[in-house]
Amino acid sequence: MPHRAPIPTSKPNYPDEEVTTIPHNTDYPQGDQSSQLSARTLALAALGWVLEDGDRAERFLSLTGLDPDSLRAGLGDDAILAAPLDFLSNHEPDLIRAAEAIAVTPEELVAARQELTA
Repeated sequence: MPHRAPIPTSKPNYPDEEVTTIPHNTDYPQGDQSSQLSARTLALAALGWVLEDGDRAERFLSLTGLDPDSLRAGLGDDAILAAPLDFLSNHEPDLIRAAEAIAVTPEELVAARQELTA
């Protein structure tokens, strides 16, 4: 059996002045936070949803012609990021389920696709 380091039983002692918090960003209008997500963020969330199911991931890769390596390498490319949104837009049941899973509307996913392919 491999040697494992012991789990600490006490909390680290941090001076109060070193504790930082992330301030609430008040620059955004109040309301539905999903409207504040960028097209790229939505695309990455959609990609995560597509890939979490083995059969769906296999269908996505088959239909797009992508493989895992080209997908990873292209995550900075808007055309690659649009691929999962395009995939979802072409199958309404998945589009609706993905939107529900990532707490946005199907229309927001379609709009993100259009933004990335414009």
